[in-house]
Amino acid sequence: MNKSKFFALAFVGLFAMTSFMACGNDDEPEIRYVEKKDTVTVVKKDTLVAAENNWSRYQALVTADVKDKKKHDKVILLVAFGCTWEQGFNAFDATIEAYRKDARFKDDYDVFLSYSSAICINRAAAGENGVTRNYYAPPFWLNAFADKDVMYSEIVVQSLQVIPGEEYTRVINYIKDFANNANGDLNDDYLAGVTLRLGVPLLQSKEEDVPAVAKELNELFKTQAADGVVAFMGHGNPDEYDTYKANIRYTELEKALQTYSKSYFVGTVDMMENFKTNVYARMQAAGFASGKVYCAPLMSIDGDHGHNDMAGDDDDNWEEGVGFTPNDEGEVEDTSWKMYFQHLGYTCDNSTMIEKGLLELPSIRNIWMNHTEAAINGEPLDYYHSKNPE
Repeated sequence: MNKSKFFALAFVGLFAMTSFMACGNDDEPEIRYVEKKDTVTVVKKDTLVAAENNWSRYQALVTADVKDKKKHDKVILLVAFGCTWEQGFNAFDATIEAYRKDARFKDDYDVFLSYSSAICINRAAAGENGVTRNYYAPPFWLNAFADKDVMYSEIVVQSLQVIPGEEYTRVINYIKDFANNANGDLNDDYLAGVTLRLGVPLLQSKEEDVPAVAKELNELFKTQAADGVVAFMGHGNPDEYDTYKANIRYTELEKALQTYSKSYFVGTVDMMENFKTNVYARMQAAGFASGKVYCAPLMSIDGDHGHNDMAGDDDDNWEEGVGFTPNDEGEVEDTSWKMYFQHLGYTCDNSTMIEKGLLELPSIRNIWMNHTEAAINGEPLDYYHSKNPE
């Protein structure tokens, strides 16, 4: 087994699939996959490349799904990091539907959605939070789009990442591996002729996207900003400040928001020097020593981070009479944003948690859709500048 195939298999090896069995007559054999209880997907045997590993099983399922739903000659693949919460699933469903109904895409493009996170794929399939969903990694979808019975003439990959960071780089590399036929099992003539396009993350551009997002967020949250602090919680890259020219977008967004109101702050769960402790320090310096603190996730969906890191009840780091004990990086671990600000004397409770991800906000979601439109109308992919935005 070569290295790329081993990596691919490892990437999805834990993905839940109960069993499969062959049945039917000799003239038209079928493969039946049991995805979950009382649900059987039937795949014609000629769509099955091989049945010896999970990779080929999942590829057969995705390819069959694409063949069944193909209506147009072009396709949009939305790529999200992933989620295991029903609220996130619903947000992704609504996003797919919004794309399918939008006048810019509905007459020419099919729309599918993929997860880039193996952990989210596996945990969603296992029903970690009570609802089971099967999602697949981008290579399965791209390979399906190139199937001999599909062969879309144009493939648009739209990143649903917020910042152009590590996860966005992975999206770019999926496209490059596909375009270069990394596994050697696609039609090179097709790959030479297919049009590939890439839609950038929400906050790709400092000059255009940061002001546009700030404007829409202010329209949505200006009532709360007039009543107290609005603290947005992003994710961030767990690395040097600007390795991917991505973490800086949070700082830029906070600055843009504060042109509307000094009540806006933007922190993260994973960016050095921009944890909730740093947000608190900036609040104090700006004169916000008490009052309400509204918290909202600055993430595509309100998933595990939103439910737990932001709005959860965890405050294990708090000790009465002692306070908090920050770690070496200055962050207070094992304590949610809600409980952190609450212990510091602010009004911060369930009533001030705004639990909606950015894809649940149509005006913000439309900025991603504008990026898709720009990709369709723009120049061919420039991988270097896509990976290294100015």
